[in-house]
Amino acid sequence: MEFDLSSQPEIVQQAAGYALQGYELALTWLLSPAAWSQFALLVAAYLLALVISGRVRPALERLVDPGESTSILATPRRFVLRFLPLITPLLAYGLTGIGESIVRSLFDSGAVIAFGKRVFLFLAARALVRDIVTDAFLKVLGRYVLLPIMALYTFGLLDTVTLALSESVVGVGNIQFSLISIVRGAIAGALLFWLGQWSNQQSTQIISRNEEMRPSIRQLLIKTVEFTIFGVAFILLMNIMGINLSALAVLGGAIGVGLGFGLQKIASNFISGVILLLEGQATVGDFVELDGGEAGTIVKMMARATILETFDGRWIVIPNEDFITTRVANYSDSGSANRYEAPFSVSYDTDINTVPALVEAAVATHPEVLDAPYPPDCELRGFGDSGVDFAVEFWVNGLDDGPNKYTSDVLFLVWNALKDAGIEIPYPQRVVEIKGGIPQAGP
Repeated sequence: MEFDLSSQPEIVQQAAGYALQGYELALTWLLSPAAWSQFALLVAAYLLALVISGRVRPALERLVDPGESTSILATPRRFVLRFLPLITPLLAYGLTGIGESIVRSLFDSGAVIAFGKRVFLFLAARALVRDIVTDAFLKVLGRYVLLPIMALYTFGLLDTVTLALSESVVGVGNIQFSLISIVRGAIAGALLFWLGQWSNQQSTQIISRNEEMRPSIRQLLIKTVEFTIFGVAFILLMNIMGINLSALAVLGGAIGVGLGFGLQKIASNFISGVILLLEGQATVGDFVELDGGEAGTIVKMMARATILETFDGRWIVIPNEDFITTRVANYSDSGSANRYEAPFSVSYDTDINTVPALVEAAVATHPEVLDAPYPPDCELRGFGDSGVDFAVEFWVNGLDDGPNKYTSDVLFLVWNALKDAGIEIPYPQRVVEIKGGIPQAGP
């Protein structure tokens, strides 16, 4: 039964045509002495490359490997060391190129040699993806983009596929582009934004190490560099895809209308974030408390919001606008000390004139209690129901919460000092007066 290709879809017919051409080409090569000579040359070039790389590569590793060195050339040498697996396929490619001129002069044909050179390039790309690239994203990109492209190039189908994609045009509104521009844009976009992310990380590390700048200025500079990098990446991507930026004017107008109506809060929070970073009234590492009761340490300042971490480990996302329009207490600004107080009571039988000096001396022994701006100060606060009420005020650098328990430590010192002095700390008590005497029980 004869198979009729004319009734099959066009793509099936094309695939069958390519398969037939490949079969005829393979048959021609098998029956041609010139082809066998070129095959022999390819095998010889690859075997010679294996022998040479087997001898050269260990010497190069010993020469390039910096070991435990931390010199300025250590990092570039480690980078070069990673590319040594490419020696064998690239050496085979070079040796084949040398023999190609000889074969073409003898047989006036070099199709097999050209195919072999493309195979060696494919092997080099495979070694690059498998043995050299370590970044997870680049490895996926190499496995599913670079290797398929190199496979098409190896079999001579890359130009055909590229032409077919170039002739397929799609459009969105007044913007038209081909499928090849979509593929090219996807590949270039992935590379550009990965490179932008990497560049942003490197610039962030460099800026963060500069201790001479204020933390708020460092944060603002980091955000500026980040927006600049990704803005340039976006413009480059549009040019690579062949999209005229003037065609995006309608989209820009829609975004402007959206900012005027639905995105007012986002724009306000973004501008507020810039003001916060410029003024430096609150920055990463400060402990702040807002009017709404939210309190915590600033762990991250973003374009739209600021993240606070409470002492119980929760993260609170606060819009940047709240830092501008409401009252904010910053307990860490300029490294200023904070004052706390620890209340306590003594019995009415105590000579209260001796209490302040006793307590102040005990609290001053705490290693975190400061003498400036003021030393510990014990004050009489009132006469309570059960005893005489005092409070000792003290200054420390830091917050009385989280890892620091200053008030608890001070109360321990007060307790021990009063106990050592024989001063009683009262417990709640009441005096009950019964008028008219105690009623007598009946007979």
